Amino acid sequence: MAITDPAGIDAALEIEHHFAHLVYAKRAVLRKGRYVEQHIHHYTHLGILATGSVMVIVDGVSTRHEAGSVITVKAGSVHGIEALEDSIWFCVHGTDETDPSKVDEIILKG
Repeated sequence: MAITDPAGIDAALEIEHHFAHLVYAKRAVLRKGRYVEQHIHHYTHLGILATGSVMVIVDGVSTRHEAGSVITVKAGSVHGIEALEDSIWFCVHGTDETDPSKVDEIILKG
């Protein structure tokens, strides 16, 4: 999951990995104006916006979301996120992988 600034330059992303029994949550701090490049997952998962506001683009359709939103992203959907203000976003996946260096290999398609 790559993060870019509005000019398309890669930007550092503050990520925390959280694991529980068969559940993985990736916490990402998205600074205003940053964009999570479009990507695809093998499995349906949840996106949870803890703070801030974002524009979520799923299969070309943009929807604005405010803090407290929970979004179901279907498997195979092309999706990305634009931070409209500083935001904290969680991606929640079902997996038995608990190694942060390997989890993206399991959950990301392509």
